[in-house]
Amino acid sequence: MGNKSLYYLTCVLFYIVAIINFFNSDTTTGVVWLCLGSTFLCLGASSKPKENEKNDDSEI
Repeated sequence: MGNKSLYYLTCVLFYIVAIINFFNSDTTTGVVWLCLGSTFLCLGASSKPKENEKNDDSEI
């Protein structure tokens, strides 16, 4: 499993916890989990172009 997949899996788990906290009327904690999920979503998205650049260099 690549780093990209782990980042996305972690993102989904953080979002699930955030949704649960929002339904339990704990909005402050829900916002924290939402921000953490968004951070891992950005990390997963930023790791994708780096892998493509490595693949392009190996073909030359």
